[in-house]
Amino acid sequence: MRVVLIGPASERARLRRAAAGAGLEIAGEARTVAAARAADLDAEAFLVAAGPDETGSAAANETLTPRERDVLDLVAEGQSNRRVAERLGISDQTVKFHVASICGKLGALNRTEAVRIAIARGLIAV
Repeated sequence: MRVVLIGPASERARLRRAAAGAGLEIAGEARTVAAARAADLDAEAFLVAAGPDETGSAAANETLTPRERDVLDLVAEGQSNRRVAERLGISDQTVKFHVASICGKLGALNRTEAVRIAIARGLIAV
């Protein structure tokens, strides 16, 4: 899946690592969605970085979508992308997209670190 990375340069660097870990192809980068659209980048989705809140930590509680929370719960159980896709009735590629988005929002380099961060922030319990 081709994606465009959106956000400040430092946050896009995190998204770039997460996208690479999820096997996503980066079609381009921009500071805003509007700038990406103006550049007419050929992509299937946007990965938008969650900016830091006033305390300097990612506002993950507010930024994870309900579906991302579902995916994160199953990843925390140790489920593969294929198994997550089967359980949620979505495609493997969609799971990869969600995992990359979760990693970007949490500032994680991979799914294991995303789970660790989510547990530390109280987003999930194991």
